[in-house]
Amino acid sequence: MDREEYVEAVLVAVESIPPGQVATYGDIAAYVGQGGPRQVGAIMREYGGGVPWWRVIRASGVPAEEVGDEQIQRLRGDGVRVTNGKVDLKSTRWRPGW
Repeated sequence: MDREEYVEAVLVAVESIPPGQVATYGDIAAYVGQGGPRQVGAIMREYGGGVPWWRVIRASGVPAEEVGDEQIQRLRGDGVRVTNGKVDLKSTRWRPGW
């Protein structure tokens, strides 16, 4: 898969996360079948503005500092419970047929 195909695959995966659920950067990489969390993060920073980027979080359940407040607000708008600035991955993690 070349870079353009990888970018498209990551963005399509992110668009597939339904409201009320989240995925980690690593989840997206595993779903796409290439790269890792850092590669997915780089793609999201560069190209993710048009997809529901707020549904992709760190494996710790804590949003990135640069977007934390906005991400939490958007997640709550989606119906995701955020407690003490953290998302409970057990109850909200997107599992697309895994």
